[in-house]
Amino acid sequence: MHQSGADRLFEVEPLRSYLLNVLRNIQMSEGYISDEKISLLAKKYDVSNVEVEGVVTFYHFLHRKPTGRHVIYLNNSLTSVIKGYERVKESFERETGALMGSVDRTGTFGLFSTPCIGLSDQEPAALIDFYPFINLNAIKVKDIINSIKQGASPADICDYPADNIRYTPISGSVFFSDFKEGISLVNAFKLSPQEIIEELKKSQLAGRGGAFFPTWMKWDATRKQESTLKFIICNADEGEPGTFKDRVLINSQAASLIEGMIIGGYTAGASYGIIYLRGEYFWLAEKLNTRIQAYYQKGLLGKTIGGKDGFNFDLRIQMGAGAYVCGEETALLESMEGKRGEPRTKWFLPVEKGYLQMPTIINNVETFCAVARIFEKGLDNYCEKGIPGSPGTKIISVSGDCSLPGIYEIEWGMTVAELLELGEANDPYFIQVSGPSGECISMKEKYRRISMLDLLARKDIRCGGALTVYNSQRDLIMILSKYAEFFKHESCGICTPCRAGNYLIERKLDKLRNGLASREDLENIRSWANIMKASSRCGLGKTAPNSIILAMEKFAEYFYKRLYHTDNQHEGIVAFDMEAAISDYEKYKN
Repeated sequence: MHQSGADRLFEVEPLRSYLLNVLRNIQMSEGYISDEKISLLAKKYDVSNVEVEGVVTFYHFLHRKPTGRHVIYLNNSLTSVIKGYERVKESFERETGALMGSVDRTGTFGLFSTPCIGLSDQEPAALIDFYPFINLNAIKVKDIINSIKQGASPADICDYPADNIRYTPISGSVFFSDFKEGISLVNAFKLSPQEIIEELKKSQLAGRGGAFFPTWMKWDATRKQESTLKFIICNADEGEPGTFKDRVLINSQAASLIEGMIIGGYTAGASYGIIYLRGEYFWLAEKLNTRIQAYYQKGLLGKTIGGKDGFNFDLRIQMGAGAYVCGEETALLESMEGKRGEPRTKWFLPVEKGYLQMPTIINNVETFCAVARIFEKGLDNYCEKGIPGSPGTKIISVSGDCSLPGIYEIEWGMTVAELLELGEANDPYFIQVSGPSGECISMKEKYRRISMLDLLARKDIRCGGALTVYNSQRDLIMILSKYAEFFKHESCGICTPCRAGNYLIERKLDKLRNGLASREDLENIRSWANIMKASSRCGLGKTAPNSIILAMEKFAEYFYKRLYHTDNQHEGIVAFDMEAAISDYEKYKN
C-alpha cells in the first residue's frame, strides 16, 4: 500500500501533536467540548482531565459550553470600530436574538466578538462557522441571517475576500508576478546547501514577521545540528491587528510558500514541514491543502523530490484555535505539541531544540515566499530592488482612515509619506506601524524611510507588515486603550509583568480617557511599561507597551490636555458618558 506524506509525518510525531486538530474538529461538529470528550481524550493521550481542559480553555475558538448550531465571530478591532462595528453588532443581536457573548434561546446562533481576523481591508467583517463575511452593514447582516434561518449554509453564501493588491513596484513585483512552479527547486537543487546559505547571505533576506533576524543565519545554524530529525515550520499565525499580508500570499501565492519550505528542508537537512495556519484562516485551509496535494502528485513533495536522490520532504497543515500569543515562535511550538500555547523559557533556541525538541527552522509566510522567488528569479533580480543595505521589496498591509486599504508591495527605501499618498490616507494624524506592538509615528516623521536599516544618523522604520492610519478626529487615548485591552485579553498569563502590567495600563488609560488622570498616573504607566519590557517572558510581552511609551513622547501635549487639572488656567473636564449610562434603559424600556 502506498504510504502518504501524512502517514510518514504521523510516524515521527507523537499522537498528542494532533490534539489541537482533534479538539477543533469536535468543536466544529458538536459545538463545544463536553466533559465526556475531555475524559475520552485524556485516556487516549494518557494525560489528566485537567491537562486536556487546560488546553481547551486556553484557545478562543474552543468552548466548554454549547455555542449554537452556527457560531458568529464579529471582529472588534479598531479598524472595525471606526468602520461601523457597533451598528453591525446591534444588527447581529437583533437578527439572531443572541446578545454578544451568548447563544440565542433556540440554540441556533452563538454570537461572540474576537480580535483581528485578518480582514482589516474589508471591515466590518465576521466569521460565521469560520467562513468570511465582509463589508458588513445592517441590511447585509439581516439578509445573511435570514438566509441561514431558511437553511442556507454559511459555506455557500459567504463572501470571498478580495486580495486588494493595490501597488507593486514599477521595477517589477517580487511576490505577485506569475510563479513558474518547480523552477526555484530546480535552481536550488543545482547548489549545495552551503551554496544556498551563501546566496541567502548575499540577499540580506531577514525574517519578515518583524524580528528581522537574518534568514541565512537561522538556516545555517539548523543545518549544522547533528540530529537526523529536523523540521521546517511556517508561522502562518499572523495575529497582529491590522496585518493581512499572509492571508493574501496564502490565497494567491501558496506555491511559492511551499517551494520556500522545500528549499529550507533541502538546505537544513530536514524531511518534514508543517504550516501552522491561524484558526481565523480556516476558510483557506482546503485551498492550501489542495495545492500541497498537487505538489505530491507532481513528485515535488514526498520521496526523492524532483529526482534529487536522498532528499525526502513531507508537509502538513496544523490549524490554530485562536491565540495571539502563538505568533511567538516558542508558544507556537508548544501549541503544535498539543499543549497550551505558552512561551518557553529561552534555555535553547528553536534551531537547537524546537519542535519535539529537535532542530527547527521557523519562518513566516512572507520569508518562505521570498526565498522561493530569489531562486526562481535569481539573486541579481532581487538585489537590484530596494536600497543599499536593504535590498528587495516588502509587503505592507495598509488599513484604517484611507480610501485604498489593501496590500502594498514596496521597494525598501520608500518613505511613509509616499505610502500614505498611494493609499490615499484621509487626514493622517496618528500612524501605527507593525501593529499595536510596533511603533506609532506622527506626521512630523512622514519622511522617514521604510527599510531594514537601523542607522544612528537616519532612523529608518522597520515595518513588520502593517500600517494603520488614524485621522485627527480619532481619540488617541481610545486607540491606546483598545491596544491595552487587546494585550490584556491575549496575554497567556504565565508571567506577572505581562499579566498585571497590561491590566494596570488599561485601567490608567481609562482614567485618562475620563479626564481623571494626573501626572503621577502617566509616570505609573511609564513605570509598568518599563517593567514589562525588561522582564516579560517573551517578545510579545516585551513589545506590548511600545505604542503607549512612544505616544506619550510624541504626542506629549495631547496627553497633557487630557489630564485632570486643578489650576485656573487649565480646568479639566471630567468625562461622563450619558449615552452609555442610560443605554440599557433605552434598549429595554419598550
